[in-house]
Amino acid sequence: MTLNSRIPSGPIEKAWEKSKFDFKLVNPANKRKYSVLVVGTGLAGASCAATLGELGYNVKAFCFQDSPRRAHSIAAQGGINAAKNYRNDGDSVYRLFYDTLKGGDFRAREHNVHRLAEVSVNIIDQCVAQGVPFAREYGGTLANRSFGGAQVSRTFYARGQTGQQLLIGAYQALERMVAAGQVKMYSRSEMVELIVVNGRARGIVTRDLITGKLETHMADVVVLATGGYGNVFYLSTNAKGSNVTASWRAHKRGALFGNPCFTQIHPTCIPVSGEYQSKLTLMSESLRNDGRIWVPKSQGDKRNPAEIPETERDYYLERMYPSFGNLSPRDIASRAAKRVCAEGRGVGETALGVYLDFRDAIQRLGEQTIAERYGNLFEIYERITGENPYKVPMRIYPAVHYTMGGLWVDYHLMSTIPGLFVLGEANFSDHGANRLGASALMQGLADGYFIAPYTITNYLGETKLEKVGDDSPEAKAALADAESFTKRLLNTKGKKTVTQLHRELGKVMWEYCGMARNAKGLQGAITKIQGLREEFWQNVNVPGSGSDLNQQLENAGRVADFIELGELMCRDALMREESCGGHFREEHQTEDGEAKRDDEKFSFVAAWEYKGANGTPELHKEPLNFEYVKPAQRSYK
Repeated sequence: MTLNSRIPSGPIEKAWEKSKFDFKLVNPANKRKYSVLVVGTGLAGASCAATLGELGYNVKAFCFQDSPRRAHSIAAQGGINAAKNYRNDGDSVYRLFYDTLKGGDFRAREHNVHRLAEVSVNIIDQCVAQGVPFAREYGGTLANRSFGGAQVSRTFYARGQTGQQLLIGAYQALERMVAAGQVKMYSRSEMVELIVVNGRARGIVTRDLITGKLETHMADVVVLATGGYGNVFYLSTNAKGSNVTASWRAHKRGALFGNPCFTQIHPTCIPVSGEYQSKLTLMSESLRNDGRIWVPKSQGDKRNPAEIPETERDYYLERMYPSFGNLSPRDIASRAAKRVCAEGRGVGETALGVYLDFRDAIQRLGEQTIAERYGNLFEIYERITGENPYKVPMRIYPAVHYTMGGLWVDYHLMSTIPGLFVLGEANFSDHGANRLGASALMQGLADGYFIAPYTITNYLGETKLEKVGDDSPEAKAALADAESFTKRLLNTKGKKTVTQLHRELGKVMWEYCGMARNAKGLQGAITKIQGLREEFWQNVNVPGSGSDLNQQLENAGRVADFIELGELMCRDALMREESCGGHFREEHQTEDGEAKRDDEKFSFVAAWEYKGANGTPELHKEPLNFEYVKPAQRSYK
């Protein structure tokens, strides 16, 4: 299989405009003849469905929640990047392009990243027009703050609930199209199969999560905007429902999976407190604007933080990375926290934590100002821990947060299955080996509002599609596969719950494919996961039936996919004999413990092809060529 990324020729700053001019168009009257399925209604999916509806296409949108407003996009707290340069501090489209490429440790396509930076400025205008209540300065202008990996202030925010406010904007645009009859909304519906006809994506099989009914939906284009796969680790900051099933079922139908081992560990999360936990809670990166991160200088120092004098505190990020300090990129800040805890200087009962301290900021700015900036985040922290962060430092520790890997897509955001477009966190495209803070919301809305509507129109304009119905052999076969899979889960009648098996998978993934990896551990992890997969299908117990509401059945299908994905992630991490971004191989590090890339051998996108349940995945490589930015050893010192 040859990977054609369809990168346009000519200067990079003109590539997207030239592409839009060269794209095929569809007559407004003819758009009514085409139908599009959008799976997932978070920021990327809702914005795409709304925009396609506005253009005149017939859209069906699907989400497994009871409302699009419950999409995990609401959990994004800190902000959204855009190269507006309102602060007049040296920002530009090119600087955002450079920061994003560098932040991803030079493992992303230049053209995709530059387009993202270009489009970022349009997103803010769009959202302001929708009424998104961004924070404003006293004079009424939009406010900005800083995020990790940047030395400018380019992040627009709505206190600590930016994702929620942006999603309400996209949601109201979507609901307007639902009311107009251009979008038909299917809530509590989960995609369980992709239907491929003559090599093209032409439909999906869904399961109604209330009645259990399986049904087919056919269309001309399928769009996946189903988010990331961080829950493969069991404990993550993702919503419990977040899963890889839609992407994984598409992968098994022929869509290559790109860079699956590139996962992001976020440095500011509330630490694990016990085995009973089912998820973790994020504390926004924006807190690092005013909070200072430190640990005691001495090992095993269990004193109350207020009793530890300034001279006995190690503000280790400020010491190690003076140019960026507490706003060092997430992968670097996470590894630094792991390092000081491994030295025996961690805090809290488990000693797996560091302090995020607002004492100095409160003294400098006043408690009222800090409350205006971060009040809801402080409230979340106090409700969970019982500690008042205005009075005592927060305790934080890294946790799984985001996945840079995803289905491989070309410049048009189309997968290796023609007609299957993949948006937002579900694709691999923009962030390389590490995403900078406040860039997930930017990518989701860029893909949904400003990129996919053009590329989908181009696909429909240049492709002759025959009419395909629910009675086609391919649709019937996919429906039969879904029914068979459900029956197999229900008929296993083992002794272990789905949650037990998922927790076992998570422990293996965190231990051997988490913040640090090595060849021996990854080889062992692959063997363990293969054994876990065998045990799953012999010993899982899924109570109830498939003909009504059955959350254990929903979860079982998702965990079955996570187990298969987990093995692929370990294979990908084992293959990549270098350290880059969030992928840290212990064998490949600099003398001072930083990630050591191997550009000569590994400057490529790893795209994996599914080869059957008992086959070995096949690796395909898309070379990464850098014409505008020269890859160099990342330094934030």
